[in-house]
Amino acid sequence: MTKKDRFEKIIAYFSEHQPMAETELHYKNPFQLLTAVILSAQCTDKRVNMVTPALFKAFPTPEIMGAASSDEVLKYIKSISYPSSKSQYLVGMAKMLTDDFNGVIPSDTDDLQKLPGVGRKTANVIASVVFKKPVLAVDTHVFRVAARLGLTTDSTTPLETEKQLVKHIPKEKIAIFHHWIILHGRYICTARSPKCYDCPLQKFCKYFENLQRKVKK
Repeated sequence: MTKKDRFEKIIAYFSEHQPMAETELHYKNPFQLLTAVILSAQCTDKRVNMVTPALFKAFPTPEIMGAASSDEVLKYIKSISYPSSKSQYLVGMAKMLTDDFNGVIPSDTDDLQKLPGVGRKTANVIASVVFKKPVLAVDTHVFRVAARLGLTTDSTTPLETEKQLVKHIPKEKIAIFHHWIILHGRYICTARSPKCYDCPLQKFCKYFENLQRKVKK
């Protein structure tokens, strides 16, 4: 099967079976989503969703969070991974939003990456989810699953994975493709012990093809 065929079949499957895939982070506005995505780095969405209700209630706007101390924010996110660093990122991010962007989340990915705690992945999440831009955020799930499926070849960085993927995904599908692959990686194509024999994509998967060859030997 060619790479083109794999992309077409995988996109067709998800388009039919998960047409409304979206982030599992809970949020009500762009500021809340940006905050949650920063917190989600090397942390589960489930854990983030446990702490954000109280955090959002205490710091509902960039102005209020930006005026707080990192120690005040830290009290609400102690159970999150790297809480000290992230509390500083959140205060810095909120202050910059207030001072440089009038409290409004920018739509440009370069502007987003100027904010403390915001790298390319987080910027692409916000740009695609909030502003519906055709950009692809690559996290560990996307990096792993894309390689296993055979959608990327010899990629060693998230940026290289992003570049390889967007070449073959229709522009209108790029934003949702991120959610498809993340959810697939979270529940089926897990890092350890992937559920290959229960996977609906096994007919299109390079990893499964190689697994079957080993079994036959």
